[in-house]
Amino acid sequence: MIFGAVPVAEAKACVLAHSVMFEGGRLPKGHVVTEADIVTLAAARVETVIAARLEPGDIGEDEAASLVAEALKAEGFSASPAATGRVNFHAEANGLFRADRALVDAFNAIHPALTLATLADRAPVRKGDLVATIKIIPLAVAADLAERGRALLASGSAFSVTPFRSLTAGLIATMLPSLKPSVMDKTRRLTDDRLRPSGSRIAEETRCSHDAKAVAGHIADFASRYSLVIVFGASAMTDEDDVIPAAIRLAGGELAIAGMPVDPGNLLVLGYVGNVPVIGAPGCARSPKENGFDWILNRILAGERPHQADAAALGVGGLLMEIPLRPLPREKATEEPHRPTVGIAVLAAGRASRMGGEKHKLLAEFSGEPLVRRSVEAALGSGAEKVAVMTGHRAEEVEQALDGLDVEALRNPDFASGMASSIRVGVEALREMDGVVIALADMPGVTSSDYSKLIEAFRSEGGIAIVRAVSAGKRGNPVILPKTLYPALLRLEGDVGARHIIEKSGLPVIDVEIGEAAHLDVDTIEAIEAAGGVLKG
Repeated sequence: MIFGAVPVAEAKACVLAHSVMFEGGRLPKGHVVTEADIVTLAAARVETVIAARLEPGDIGEDEAASLVAEALKAEGFSASPAATGRVNFHAEANGLFRADRALVDAFNAIHPALTLATLADRAPVRKGDLVATIKIIPLAVAADLAERGRALLASGSAFSVTPFRSLTAGLIATMLPSLKPSVMDKTRRLTDDRLRPSGSRIAEETRCSHDAKAVAGHIADFASRYSLVIVFGASAMTDEDDVIPAAIRLAGGELAIAGMPVDPGNLLVLGYVGNVPVIGAPGCARSPKENGFDWILNRILAGERPHQADAAALGVGGLLMEIPLRPLPREKATEEPHRPTVGIAVLAAGRASRMGGEKHKLLAEFSGEPLVRRSVEAALGSGAEKVAVMTGHRAEEVEQALDGLDVEALRNPDFASGMASSIRVGVEALREMDGVVIALADMPGVTSSDYSKLIEAFRSEGGIAIVRAVSAGKRGNPVILPKTLYPALLRLEGDVGARHIIEKSGLPVIDVEIGEAAHLDVDTIEAIEAAGGVLKG
């Protein structure tokens, strides 16, 4: 390939290295110059273009990318068509990503023109996630160079996605006077969240004294009926003869891991009763933050049987403490121009405790219409692809007020714990969307036009920015959060919103002025009346 400035008169069949702007038009990078282009450029007084001329034996970037990509064995992923010298690979199911570092390194060492980038080995992925990309750097390469890359990748399995298995789990929690029942309740919810991507679930939970014999009895029972046993000790393991490892042996099992170089997660225990894995969870697994428990659990869900040697190899990269949120938006060069999709999660589950009585603010009428219906109708008129409503307190009455509207009403069984639980339900229901609007059902001033302005701003930013409603420059609601933040949103706990996630995300924040509606929420009788509402039920 010859690269450089080419006189326009000699540029036929050359590939443009840079876009060419001229009065009345533009030729994009990668365009193959035609006779008609030469006439147009000459008329526009363009004298030279920066381009690549293919020599005998050369092939274009897309042909080279396709040739190399075809060598990869399609195990758990799909490949996009080549475009701009790139082929992207996406997971076909929720699972564990596996990469052969030696093979990937060998491919990348062939020549700088050939590149393959992947996720880290054993990264958990969701269906549709980008897991790897092949990129041909120049506009063309020698065919024999691309063939060398193809042959190397065909010699092994550079990467794959192992789908997660769906397991049924028995959960054992030991008790000490110092451990509050509310902590154990939260632990179960978080464990359910960790199991959900694999389709796994907790089939049964039991709580017992922090005693090896008591725990062993429950381990033996659960191992005979379920495919996974998880034990949360009220006190963490400090020795191989401590309660949980001793209980695994008493139950007839073998101890596989007793401590590992992952922090947080040092004190994890893993054993097997027959073929049933028994995980003694470290204390950090009571937190939604990534820790060593996630690493071992994901391996088990992918069908692996880790032992101490596997754990010992986790030290490099095993320091997970204080890892900030790091969303990594990736260019989707191989896709057609994408119009980001948006779903609206209307939070309507709260108990409205500030009302001071039995009347429900969402049933208050504005212009003869229940507030919750008014709010949902505004969302439906926004141009969003989907609207979901989270209900909880007096759910039947709230849902009755929505009768006939094209929305998905989702009951939040944990609504009493606070706003975070409804956000989790909403994000889970809308996670196929590129962005989710967190909307409060008690904001009567927010209109369909307001939602449309927010959504348009989100789409104009390519679906990778946070978009926030403001009034006179002061932040308010609703807010649109992009897909990169969903994992963090699904870890929210308590009566909190997403403010701290926004502040720590590192993503651009776009403020959209919608006036006083951004701050008008009706939490009290006085606020409802001042906004023109009438309490009904």
